[in-house]
Amino acid sequence: MKVIDSNLALDKKTSIETSLIKKKGFLYYIKRDFIIYLMLVIPLAYILIFKYGSMYGIQIAFKDYNMFTGLSESTWNNFATFKEIFANPQFYQVVRNTLVLNGLDLIVGFPAPIVLAILINELAFKKFKKISQTILYMPHFLSWVIIGGIVTQLLAPTGMVNSLITRMGGDALPFLTDKLAWVGTYSLVGVWQSAGWGTILYLAAMTGIDKELYEAADVDGAGRLRKIWHITLPGIRPTIAILLILQLGHIMAINFDRPFTLQNNLVMDYGDVISTYVYRVGIQSANFSIGAAVGLFQSVICLIFLVSSNFITKKLGGKGIW
Repeated sequence: MKVIDSNLALDKKTSIETSLIKKKGFLYYIKRDFIIYLMLVIPLAYILIFKYGSMYGIQIAFKDYNMFTGLSESTWNNFATFKEIFANPQFYQVVRNTLVLNGLDLIVGFPAPIVLAILINELAFKKFKKISQTILYMPHFLSWVIIGGIVTQLLAPTGMVNSLITRMGGDALPFLTDKLAWVGTYSLVGVWQSAGWGTILYLAAMTGIDKELYEAADVDGAGRLRKIWHITLPGIRPTIAILLILQLGHIMAINFDRPFTLQNNLVMDYGDVISTYVYRVGIQSANFSIGAAVGLFQSVICLIFLVSSNFITKKLGGKGIW
């Protein structure tokens, strides 16, 4: 009876606290946690101004935009801009290049931080582990302008690597002048720049794996590879799924600085992507309607990939991002 009475009293106390919380309005929480809400002002302002506010300019894609008459005075063009870009063979070439380069980043670049994180996690010597992490993180903080200069100095036909090869009696390799070689160089340089930084989330996920699972595996006589396959990888699978969904959502989105700094006139058939095409046609040629239309097309395709990959992941039994 005493146990039942105590449970009833606890339930009554909980219900009273819940009702009191419901009676407290929004202003109560603003006063209580105003410092936290104040810290949210700047990121919210950034998102509203630069993410949602800029969506007003989408109209440019549907108008014959004239920068002198302004956006509101420009006339609607009955989708003439989209008809023009879809009739242009060069547009399909830059779409192909974007998909190929992002596809290589997905195939080569996505598994790289997973493998690297597992290797770092398996290191027993803590000081060496910290030093390795620091060295691997450093390329992420370099600007692509600097990386492009380094790559040119090393891999150009007269660069340091080819000079060393020719001195040893070999033939210079066309790292940056042959189209297919350039694609491989582009992909590997991207892995070098981002793999170390990408290990952070995977290493954080590995810290959440129950250590008793590894101890039980040791008792059962499992080796390192068995523990990685049956404990580590299943433990970080939700993180892998979420990051894979996000990367698939950016399959048509490509940064401007990386291809722009690495491309040259000899490899433009494979190096010209959507971002550089928008810069050249939309900004340098002052054809803003074309640039806005291509950017809108890119965003719609990315949204389709994001929603589809999230749906497929949930159907396969994983956890999506929503």
